[in-house]
Amino acid sequence: MLNKNIETFIGCDNEYEESKIVIFGAPFDSTTSFRPGTRFASKTMRSESFGIETYSPYQDKDLEDTTLFDGGDLELSFGNTSRALGQIEAFTDQVLADGKIPCMIGGEHLVTLGTVRSMVKQYPDLHVIQFDAHTDLRDDYLEESLSHATVIRRVWDLLGDDKIFQFGIRSGDRSEFKWGKGHVYTNKFNFNGLENVVEKLQGKPVYLTIDLDVLDPSVFPGTGTPEAGGVSFMELLNAILTVSNLNIVGCDVNELSPVYDQSGVSTAVACKVLRELLLAIESK
Repeated sequence: MLNKNIETFIGCDNEYEESKIVIFGAPFDSTTSFRPGTRFASKTMRSESFGIETYSPYQDKDLEDTTLFDGGDLELSFGNTSRALGQIEAFTDQVLADGKIPCMIGGEHLVTLGTVRSMVKQYPDLHVIQFDAHTDLRDDYLEESLSHATVIRRVWDLLGDDKIFQFGIRSGDRSEFKWGKGHVYTNKFNFNGLENVVEKLQGKPVYLTIDLDVLDPSVFPGTGTPEAGGVSFMELLNAILTVSNLNIVGCDVNELSPVYDQSGVSTAVACKVLRELLLAIESK
């Protein structure tokens, strides 16, 4: 008997009802300010994930031993940013209502706003940890308030002061850094101080958003806005493992733009980051 050919991220083919984590793609890049292409990330990652193993020698864990469901890509309104965010929010609402952890593959970083809008309804005391090269704290970009350059400012609109913790930041407008000093925690260039933040957030609901351009472009060139001076893969992995000790109630990985790295290395890195993230939080 033949079965339907349904492509999922490697090792994430469990049934929805039995799964703890629900993976879904948000292929949206309509507000990208420099080089578009992140809408192709989730589909490419699913296909290329079969070039890595389900087993992680870093954690001695295997995706085959987990309960993970890949729900595929959302059909988003590319020409309507507000509607696309609403579609992401509505899907996340359903995942949370079913008692599961959403894990989104972007897409540009603005898609995070859709999930956070849903998360904060379920978890009013939500805190956000952001791994990123960019502050994303502009109030508007080219007179648009909804942009991947404004996403964390819009998240702050929902959460308020002392709820957002940024690491790896090495780019932004001067005004963003100035405004951020009074409203968010920002650690520039690396993950120094992450252990102290993790200790502070014990018992709190935490959303983890990973903009893959936190990685140095020598490791991860396939992104829309590459920034020199980033972290290594192992530094990011160790940061993920550190944060996994918290109550992670949702997460995302975003800003892979596979068309800018024809070697496929950036996609392979993104797949490995996602594998390690899933294994780290699924077993908690």
